[in-house]
Amino acid sequence: MTTPIRRSLRIYYAPGRAAALDGFHRRFLGPGDLGFDIGAHVGDRVASFRRIGARAVAVEPQPRLARLLRLLFGRDAGVTRVAALVGAEEGEAVLRLNRANPTVATASEAFIAAADGAPGWEGQRWDAALRLPVTTLDALVAAHGRPDFVKIDVEGYEAAALSGLSVAPRSLSFEFTTIQRGVALDCLARLAALGYRRFNACLGEGMRFAHAVPIAAEAIGDWLRSLPAEANSGDVYASLEPARLMD
Repeated sequence: MTTPIRRSLRIYYAPGRAAALDGFHRRFLGPGDLGFDIGAHVGDRVASFRRIGARAVAVEPQPRLARLLRLLFGRDAGVTRVAALVGAEEGEAVLRLNRANPTVATASEAFIAAADGAPGWEGQRWDAALRLPVTTLDALVAAHGRPDFVKIDVEGYEAAALSGLSVAPRSLSFEFTTIQRGVALDCLARLAALGYRRFNACLGEGMRFAHAVPIAAEAIGDWLRSLPAEANSGDVYASLEPARLMD
């Protein structure tokens, strides 16, 4: 196992984090529910889904991380692993790898361009590439069932992933970055078209909502625009049942 992956394991499986993740995810998933983890990385979210009693579909295109997920969950019948990118349509695409920091592998050249020279992104180098299969959220739904919650964290490719979704899960999240606010706004527009009306958000890896009550797409868009660059990243949450978007 490489040093960068060991570092990710230390971060995402840090003592105390599992209990916090489980408490947060219980608002979206329960026993017997289905969660999709799009961009599963080292599987901490998948592990949380399983501790809650939900089934999981773990989608991770990076071969080294796909092997790790096989080691962690290969004997768990409640976890389905998919080694593919998720995009607008099925086919193939190039995944750019950052071998020193596998967390930020991306299929988006625009993401790499936006990170170049941006504060907080100094020293990041995408130094390898792989051509990999692309599936869609609709194809995953057809193969594995309609999920109750979908988490999307694909480094600037979130809008492309959402454009391949035509049915609204009960709840959904997507990562945003302050270097690509336009991607987040495109995601909001897509979710509004799918019927979501209320949203909330968390900054960084925090699991506390930024807003006391869920707010409309226009308001969450204004909040994203107003964030300082040093906020860096976070996740926007949407639900057809807005009460799930409150602490």
